[in-house]
Amino acid sequence: MRFLTSITHFVVPAALVAVVALVATTASRSNEIYFRTALVDVVIVVGLYVFVGNSGVLSFGHISFVAVGAYAAGLMTVPSEVKPNVLPDLFPFLAEHSIGNVPSLLLAAGVGGAFAFLVGLPLMRLSGLAAGIATFAVLGITNNVLSNYTKIGPGVGTLSLVPETTGIVQALGGALIAIAVAWAYGLSRLGRLLRATREDPAAAQAVGVSIHRQRLWAFTVSGAICGFGGGLLVHEFGTLTPQDVYLELTFLTLAMLVVGGAGSLLGAVVGTLAISGLDSFLSVAEGGVDVLGFTLDVHGGTNLVVLGAVMALVLVVRPSGLTGGRELGMPRLRRGEGRGAEAQA
Repeated sequence: MRFLTSITHFVVPAALVAVVALVATTASRSNEIYFRTALVDVVIVVGLYVFVGNSGVLSFGHISFVAVGAYAAGLMTVPSEVKPNVLPDLFPFLAEHSIGNVPSLLLAAGVGGAFAFLVGLPLMRLSGLAAGIATFAVLGITNNVLSNYTKIGPGVGTLSLVPETTGIVQALGGALIAIAVAWAYGLSRLGRLLRATREDPAAAQAVGVSIHRQRLWAFTVSGAICGFGGGLLVHEFGTLTPQDVYLELTFLTLAMLVVGGAGSLLGAVVGTLAISGLDSFLSVAEGGVDVLGFTLDVHGGTNLVVLGAVMALVLVVRPSGLTGGRELGMPRLRRGEGRGAEAQA
């Protein structure tokens, strides 16, 4: 029964993203982008969940791993013959080489994980507000480097000419991979030890568990997943600016995790799909949309205001999120029912 319950913790979130992909195949070409974006968002938020959900430490810096992954994948897939014209200041190694789509996603995951490991070495000794401020500082530093250092990108300009290879199939595959990695990590000894440090740090340390080491493992894994999500993101749109992977995406992904429930993988997926759908609807409504015979036309920026209000409402009414921070598992038999089944067998 315990094994079946564990399998269910993977199957249910995977089924949800599969349904979204299936519905996307029936959508118009103009609306398909919203479904692709939702699936890519699932990858990023699941990466955030691996650390925040298991450690209980809030991070405002995970979009920096998305950013470095996106720029690594984007730069290395721009055709080398056009790089001297559009990116004249690149390091020679970056300017002279190009790779394919799949290698670029692996590179994005590797760069995101390596960056998270290096950043996490000092930061994972922090907790509470100090950890949140420190990770936010990492986000600000990363954004400034990407905006001003033209040796590794176009600076404040737009990174363009990136192959648009993230379709529904690849986005679905990426979401399933992220969910599988997060699920496997949660079942592993590392995941259980990290949750022990979250529930009772003193008791965990008393039995020899290193809080710093366990947080660093989770930070690295989550950074790799977020970097992978960044690779999918840049290959979805084919262009990228430093502002695309900065404050707005940070706020949006945190809202998704909080609304769904930071304590569970299911919550990360449910929150992402719910908020992504609401955000997409509000974005369309900024240009006017018909709702039950009425034309809804909202001002620009309304989506952020509404998402903030939704997040605040959820925190007040249901602090643990829509899923209550729990996974959806197999129903447990009552003791009497279990004995009756055993007697009949």
